Amino acid sequence: MKAAFHTLGCKVNQYESEAMREQFAAAGFELVGEDELADVYVINTCTVTGIADRKSRQYIRRMKRLNPAAVVAVTGCYAQIGAQELWQMPEVDIVAGSGEKGQLLSYVQEALAGGGRSLHVRGYDELCEYQDRGIICSMESRTRAYIKVQEGCDRFCAYCVIPLARGKVRSRDPQEVVAEAKALLSRGFKELILTGINTALYGREESFVARYPGWEDGIEGLIAALNALPGDFRLRLSSLEPAVVNADYVKRLLKYERLCHHLHLSAQSGSDHVLALMNRPYTAEQYLRITAVLREFDPLYGISTDIIAGFPGETEDDFAASLRLIEQAGFCKVHAFRYSRRPGTAAAERPQQVASKQKNARVALLVQAGERAAQEFFRRAVKDRRRVLFEEREGSYLTGYTDNYIKVYARGGDEFLNSFQEVKLLEIYKDGMKGEI
Repeated sequence: MKAAFHTLGCKVNQYESEAMREQFAAAGFELVGEDELADVYVINTCTVTGIADRKSRQYIRRMKRLNPAAVVAVTGCYAQIGAQELWQMPEVDIVAGSGEKGQLLSYVQEALAGGGRSLHVRGYDELCEYQDRGIICSMESRTRAYIKVQEGCDRFCAYCVIPLARGKVRSRDPQEVVAEAKALLSRGFKELILTGINTALYGREESFVARYPGWEDGIEGLIAALNALPGDFRLRLSSLEPAVVNADYVKRLLKYERLCHHLHLSAQSGSDHVLALMNRPYTAEQYLRITAVLREFDPLYGISTDIIAGFPGETEDDFAASLRLIEQAGFCKVHAFRYSRRPGTAAAERPQQVASKQKNARVALLVQAGERAAQEFFRRAVKDRRRVLFEEREGSYLTGYTDNYIKVYARGGDEFLNSFQEVKLLEIYKDGMKGEI
């Protein structure tokens, strides 16, 4: 039997797809590419925007066209939120919500044995226990590996459906995280990326300390434990939420020498008015205070962000504040999104919805501002020296990333792949910089 996987969305989904892939392989399935003929197609979905939902439906139809006799199993956030919508699609054989990924293999085996179509979705109140799927030993990349440490979110930002899709905050056993890190390092990985639905909430639920005594420091305690492991490797946080952490908290993280000088801090807006409407409990000034702490420590500390255009009630002045924030913060990367109405969120039925044409125009301006900020960040990095972890070859260049998340193109032999090399950054090139080993 052959199984193929397609993953949409965040790094947590990528991690969970790898867990499912390893589970299927252990059960005797041959893993093949998503464009190949397979007996089972698994689509791990995202629902953060309406576009994500549409892409999921497109892939479902595409997979079924590849092999009409195949079992098509749909899981993930869209399967949790839009289960009935997916169930109406004749191409779908299995719908399994975000809390059912660990059981997906058994549902597929039942379908292959003639069990017919099936629907498996737990209610929000049932998504309350962290489901450990064991230790992941491999990734598609042989250089960087994700480690999922946390699940769920309780912030309920006005635009975001993910708390409903992922459930309550729950954290992974810290000893399991350390064990998985050791396993990945033993297999040659050089960078470990800690990821979660809201990583900064790791260890903050009331039951965590009682369950895991001695781990009171949350994500900082986990970083400290991983930082102490032997070997030549580095740690990266996939993101931290300024809705959870502040400048003082971030300052405490700077002492860990393995932690990359890069953070993804989702600003979402530069307007205090819009941030309040979004239920984001910080101001633009407080956000910039975090960036100032990081840049005081390292003037080239890499900071990336997300910004939403066209949130209900966003005026031209509000939008101008977002453009100013991009300039003031000096981001190395800006991810710009149109506001997307998500059923069940506080903002979905608000008045003052921004017209689609206006949202498109604002996104375009955010993208331009983000590109200018990135180019300025690269210009300031010329002649800087950084350790680069080289990951792959693109034509005549080796490519990899600095600790502060600059993509580097450098000439060299394949013996440099999956290794750290000191590189002098020379000039802006494509989406990053040329460098000299």
